[in-house]
Amino acid sequence: MNPLADLKLSMLDLVPVREGGTVAEALATSLRTARHVEALGFTRYWLAEHHNMPGIASSATAVLVGYIAGQTERIRVGSGGIMLPNHAPLVVAEAFGTLAELYPGRIDLGLGRAPGTDAMTLRALRRDRIETEADFPRDVAELQRLLGPRQPDQRVIAVPGVGTEVPIWLLGSSLFSARLAAERGLPYAFASHFAPAMLLQAIELYRHNFRPSEKWEKPYVIIGVPVIAAPTDAEADFLATSTFQRVLGILRGERGLLPPPVAGFLQSIPPRERAGIADFLGAAVIGSPERVRDGLRDLRAATGADEMMVVSDIFDPELRLRSLEIASRACWQPAPADSPDAGPTP
Repeated sequence: MNPLADLKLSMLDLVPVREGGTVAEALATSLRTARHVEALGFTRYWLAEHHNMPGIASSATAVLVGYIAGQTERIRVGSGGIMLPNHAPLVVAEAFGTLAELYPGRIDLGLGRAPGTDAMTLRALRRDRIETEADFPRDVAELQRLLGPRQPDQRVIAVPGVGTEVPIWLLGSSLFSARLAAERGLPYAFASHFAPAMLLQAIELYRHNFRPSEKWEKPYVIIGVPVIAAPTDAEADFLATSTFQRVLGILRGERGLLPPPVAGFLQSIPPRERAGIADFLGAAVIGSPERVRDGLRDLRAATGADEMMVVSDIFDPELRLRSLEIASRACWQPAPADSPDAGPTP
């Protein structure tokens, strides 16, 4: 039996701008990718909020959610996530309430508590507002009220928004959001695509402390997984050097456009930086269909994830589409040994 047969696959897109490319091309590539994974049977297509980063074109996240939802048919589209320190909850409720009215039953609201940028840009986004640890839980509760049924004594109404009950997801890379999601009975997405260190601990805490809510009777876990798939391990390793260069830039504080792959890249940098990239991409699955299948199986066995959200930063858009198709087949099609037509093992 294929242990991945019931696993849901989704995609997180940062809308990478490639070297030699434009923002308009990056946006068009994201739409094409969303349509592609919808045809493959993916469940969701989420977009991440980041600011003041030349290589990422997803800063106006709600706008992009509408762009993708308006030109797809079935796939759920949402934020992975909206960074609440940057926004007033009422504005978020109105934006996603509008999206929910335009595309009923297809919009997700993933929420993060990091600003998704540097301190200088944070000040530009929210002026002089100083965030405290109590703000995020309070803002989440306010969003739940604004998107829920109107209460008799409610004086501030999100229009659109009220009564839409857009599904709220909590995102995180530490234990804080795991604990809050468990207390509120909300689904939880762990950012293991860039910070896998606390993945198992956060999931265990979330599941152990989960309190059933009106909408979620049991815990539900998404994990982020960087995936680079190709017909051979060697080609996948080569294509992954674009991601390695991007991660190294993050570690060095040098953010730029997504670069083309470079042969022998890891061998060209010091061991300490290779180790930093390996830690950042500790949950990555890179390789041929067989290696990808094994990697996804191992992650599923370790985490019991209900859903995996793929991140695939490949320089050539065509090869990214191919990678996603290979990953979906590796996940959902039986391996030769699992096939009902396979003969006994000699």
